[in-house]
Amino acid sequence: MSFKTGACLATALLLAACATSDHRAPVEDRNLSGARVPANGATVSADPAKPLPPGSENAGKPGYYTVKPGDTLIRVGLETGQNWRDIMRWNNLDNPNVLEVGQVLRVVPPATDPAGVATRPVTVARVESRPLDSKPGASAASAPAASDAPAVTPAPSASPAPAPAPSQADKDAGGINWMWPAQGPVIATFDEVRNKGLGISGKAGDPVYAAADGRVVYAGSGLRGYGNLVIVKHNNDYLTAYAHNQTLLVKEDQTVRRGQKIAEMGSTDTDRVKLHFEIRRQGKPVDPAKYLPPR
Repeated sequence: MSFKTGACLATALLLAACATSDHRAPVEDRNLSGARVPANGATVSADPAKPLPPGSENAGKPGYYTVKPGDTLIRVGLETGQNWRDIMRWNNLDNPNVLEVGQVLRVVPPATDPAGVATRPVTVARVESRPLDSKPGASAASAPAASDAPAVTPAPSASPAPAPAPSQADKDAGGINWMWPAQGPVIATFDEVRNKGLGISGKAGDPVYAAADGRVVYAGSGLRGYGNLVIVKHNNDYLTAYAHNQTLLVKEDQTVRRGQKIAEMGSTDTDRVKLHFEIRRQGKPVDPAKYLPPR
């Protein structure tokens, strides 16, 4: 056999072996997160042994919040308009300082629906029916029979005047009697992207007032970027935040009145003495200038 013929035979045998081999490359790719993507498009966890974050089954549902990087329970409360202690209780959390990215938290009370409407039964008072001229305890026989009583035509009653429709300003203010929390000039206006409230200047120690009646749901320095902070919840929809204070004069769960001094202006966690003031409706920052009275 010539060398050329032997080489051709070897090549043919090799090709036949490759054609009958059952060893195939896996059909999968990897996305940016490292998860395997099989040919059918289903995503497989990069670490199947790692459990999903707590509450993942509720992700995206109304009344639930998914924890993001950098979140604390105080920030979650501010972002959702709730007391952080309530959120801790609703989710049976043992340590408020331990949150997992992707964890899903309940941020509405279990006894209410996502719209915040209490689902409590309505009790109707029982009213005793008796003639107007009878006395409690009198027997039915002592009352005149209905057939013997003279017919009386009731006088037409005047229709009550309709209540005035609430103005747009009342609707916008949520029915709350707002006031300015500090006397200084405004040095920073509301911007949904860069500034979630108003900046009001002043001197260190100037009084900071509660903008409306409410209850203190946070007083401390645990929220980065806000310094010494007071958060007051006014009703189910509205809360206010007062940041960068020098001194805090109230405690959590304390009831405050409109115009009550709750802090002294300062420069904690900022570059100058000022009050950063926010109004939040259901956790979303709104422009305080649209709620506060004209100066």
